[in-house]
Amino acid sequence: NSDIIVTKKRDNYLEWPDYFMAVAFLSAQRSKDPSSQVGACIVNQDNKIVGIGYNGMPNGCDDDLLPWSRCAENKLDTKYPYVCHAELNAIMNKNSADVKGCSMYVALFPCNECAKLIIQAGLKEVIYLSDKYHHTPEMTASRRLLSMAGVHFRQYQPKTTEIVINFNSINGLGTANGTIQ
Repeated sequence: NSDIIVTKKRDNYLEWPDYFMAVAFLSAQRSKDPSSQVGACIVNQDNKIVGIGYNGMPNGCDDDLLPWSRCAENKLDTKYPYVCHAELNAIMNKNSADVKGCSMYVALFPCNECAKLIIQAGLKEVIYLSDKYHHTPEMTASRRLLSMAGVHFRQYQPKTTEIVINFNSINGLGTANGTIQ
């Protein structure tokens, strides 16, 4: 019968790795850091998100009273002694008993301090997008620690350069299938 219309599923949907990295990047948009917005997303073996975080000042600390500078004569006038990294926040914000055996998707390769947290929390894998600080001592120490502890790490290879979120698409406005470009 030629009157039957067959509807097929979409083939341009987000695959799991793209979805989780996009969640990390969306979370990063909450960061108030003027120079680096980093997000992290922790996922369990069932592809369920169990923790999300972004870089920012500790809870209860007024981020208007703390510095956001990258450099100053006195290190206490920079953000570094104060800011919590996305990885720490994702682990602390976990919504499960623990994150043992989980994977973390994160925008930047984790520093040595975050590597220690990742190891102690029992994460098994880190998937990162950028390794722009690769040659710093902190990243060398991080790779050494993660390797010794058996935590796998790999660079994420995106299938696309951007994912557009169109709030109008639910109402049929804009392009319905234009979410991935």
